[in-house]
Amino acid sequence: MTFDQLKLHASLMRGIRDQGYHNPTPIQVQAIPTALEGRDVIACAPTGTGKTVAFLLPTLQRLLGGPTRRTRALILTPTRELAIQVNDHLSPLVRHTPLDGTAVYGGVPLAPQQRALRSGAAVVTATPGRLLDLIRRGSVDLSRVEVLVLDEADRMLDMGFLPEIRRILSFLPAERQTMLFSATMPQEIVRLAASVMRNPVRVDVGSGTTPAPRITQTLCPVPEHLKTPLLVVLLGEAGVDSALVFTRTKRRAERLARQLAKAGVSAAQIHGDCSQGRRVAALEGFRAGRYRVLVATDVAGRGIDVEGISHVINYDLPETAETYIHRAGRTGRVEAAGHAISLVTPADEPAARAIERAIGRTIERRRFSHFDYSVEPPSYLGRPAAIALQNHIQEPPSLRDRWASMSRRRR
Repeated sequence: MTFDQLKLHASLMRGIRDQGYHNPTPIQVQAIPTALEGRDVIACAPTGTGKTVAFLLPTLQRLLGGPTRRTRALILTPTRELAIQVNDHLSPLVRHTPLDGTAVYGGVPLAPQQRALRSGAAVVTATPGRLLDLIRRGSVDLSRVEVLVLDEADRMLDMGFLPEIRRILSFLPAERQTMLFSATMPQEIVRLAASVMRNPVRVDVGSGTTPAPRITQTLCPVPEHLKTPLLVVLLGEAGVDSALVFTRTKRRAERLARQLAKAGVSAAQIHGDCSQGRRVAALEGFRAGRYRVLVATDVAGRGIDVEGISHVINYDLPETAETYIHRAGRTGRVEAAGHAISLVTPADEPAARAIERAIGRTIERRRFSHFDYSVEPPSYLGRPAAIALQNHIQEPPSLRDRWASMSRRRR
């Protein structure tokens, strides 16, 4: 199937062609025609399969048939990065239409967002907390919303946003189209859908309980004190063009980014305590290739949409299969190949086996022949792991040269 066969408005088709889209992805093929009929939709598909465009196109098609200078569509997302990402996807699609959109989220001043809302954005993409703040201030009118989209619904529930979502629903008209998009479909999502939707059509692409087949998965057993040295060796391998590295906490993200920098790896960090300016600078630097590695926590990494991420690396193994799937989905976007690698300590083995049971497969274990796993924990364990790397591990001779060469090519 091609986008031409979906019978979209000519102005939207111009935006689609501008983006270089030709054939819709499976989730788009299944969800868009149903949504164009005005039906409520529950869509479940792995991360990176094109869900954003799947709900944007039918939403925009509907809005073209009425007033364009008032808020008629609301898209709720769990994080500011995801709100920005959705709005970035929307902008080129509406370029040839009278429609406009804006993103509202915390961590930045209210006034510019209030001005954007007063100007009459037809599509508002928002995080729940900031939207409720704007509602309390009388800065946004949701009484004429015709389409509600809950994006990354499973993560919004994981982050405890259900009370906020229910409060927002009280400001919306009962008569509306509701679409719920999620990478996994736990029972909490099913119950939420039953309470806010009318006879929804269920669309499933993939099981929703395993990363996309194009993503190769690997577990790398390693002692806790050698995780950073092994990560640096791994990052020096051929084919690791850009890597998104996940840590469990903000402090670990900060420390790891510093350690990588001392080991000669260009790295930035992003986590919940970063200012919006720092987050934007880190993401832009990562997209532009100034940083080969972006170290992130789950919440901050949730909204990262960067094309060409070759590897997602779990420096800290996640505790649930759902989180593992979401992290893996940051690589292998749409039809590209990708790699998901997890560093697994002996204490992580029960969690690793639980993830394997949940996704229904055994993940390959890999050991590096040129890495010395027998090194004892150094007495100076509190000092940067890059020093341990220098003292205990022979780097492949071309490691620094390879990273420098790749940086020059990306620039």
